[in-house]
Amino acid sequence: MACRSGCCCGSGPINEDNARFLLLALFIVVYLLCGAAVFSALEQPKEREAKERWAQRFEHFSQKYNLSKKDLNNFLRNYEEANVAGIRVDTIRPRWDFTGALYFVGTVVSTIGFGMTTPATIGGKVFLMFYGLLGCAATILFFNLFLERVITVIAFVLKSCHEQRRNKVVLPQNGRRVSDGNRAGGTGGAGRGKGEDLAGWKPSVYCVMLILGAAAILVSCCASLMYSAAEGWGYLDSLYFCFVAFSTIGFGDMVSSQRVVYEGHATTAYWLGNFFFILTGVCCIYSLFNVISIVIKQVLNWLLRRLEAPCRCCFPRRGHHPHRHPRRNVVAPGHLRARRDPSIETDGINESETDTGRRMSGEMISMRDFLAANKVNLAIMQKQLSEMAIGHPRQSSSSSRQNGFSGGVGALGIMNNRLAETSVDR
Repeated sequence: MACRSGCCCGSGPINEDNARFLLLALFIVVYLLCGAAVFSALEQPKEREAKERWAQRFEHFSQKYNLSKKDLNNFLRNYEEANVAGIRVDTIRPRWDFTGALYFVGTVVSTIGFGMTTPATIGGKVFLMFYGLLGCAATILFFNLFLERVITVIAFVLKSCHEQRRNKVVLPQNGRRVSDGNRAGGTGGAGRGKGEDLAGWKPSVYCVMLILGAAAILVSCCASLMYSAAEGWGYLDSLYFCFVAFSTIGFGDMVSSQRVVYEGHATTAYWLGNFFFILTGVCCIYSLFNVISIVIKQVLNWLLRRLEAPCRCCFPRRGHHPHRHPRRNVVAPGHLRARRDPSIETDGINESETDTGRRMSGEMISMRDFLAANKVNLAIMQKQLSEMAIGHPRQSSSSSRQNGFSGGVGALGIMNNRLAETSVDR
């Protein structure tokens, strides 16, 4: 099984990106199955108990007031329709005044989607499709830009701490206090070498993950204190709401800022605090999720390297084909990889130039050469668009794909080559 997922057993070598994608898909499937088993074991007894209790109350109510079960069920269905429209037993603020609509569009563009307020008219549903398309895209761009600035600030702070730690004062044997830079040799070349090493220093993804995790916990704890005092929730329930809201899961079972007036609290101040904590929490959790995804990708790369070793025994039996052009990013032992380093700009050209006597003869181009040329042009265009989205071009390097972090779009593209684990010169 290991051989088939990592080498030429079966249908040939597997592209490294495809192998990583398959491993991630397998991990998600297993993760879903495990999560379903845990939640089923925890929540199913509570569900059965609630159903039995409701059946007893329903039977008791229908007998006490001499109501038929059919009429009572019809009344409950009418209440469910009113509940969808925003009508509750307890008094809550209007759903579709300006402040209520502003809260609704905030949950739409942030992709939280609590579900308590939904459009009921055809015009509202149609408008939501177009409004959410542009709003969600703009919000995701905002989150990516926030992530870029957070990574930059954290890298600057960690680099300053690293520089201070390297230049801290030490006490040598002669009792004279010198710094690390002076005791390295005292020459200008040594100082320049240390400066160059420090200029290329990048923070570890684990340090960044720890800082973002601490920031997310701090924001959640402070927000939970506010929600516990204002909404009357328990502190654990408030923490649960913070995670559900900040991670944009948005179940809708608990929603903040729904009362008309909050007794003992300034309502406007609470609404502003709710907006601030949700915005800050969503940005922190989004950044933390993307950094955790880098760690998951590292684990996948480690698994691919482990799967690469057992497959070495398969190659002698299969034989070597000297005329077969190896594919890029194959998960294969190092001594069987191509000696040249193919790139996006030259890969298709080198493959098409293997046919002799056809470049300068004026002969019509073959379908194979035509597809290869289009493949190169599309790859170059994709690379340029990725560089424009990131904001600065990436430097090409022969080792750009050795650690599996050379590509990526969106948040992965932003963090590319900014952390120690995603750096090409690592």
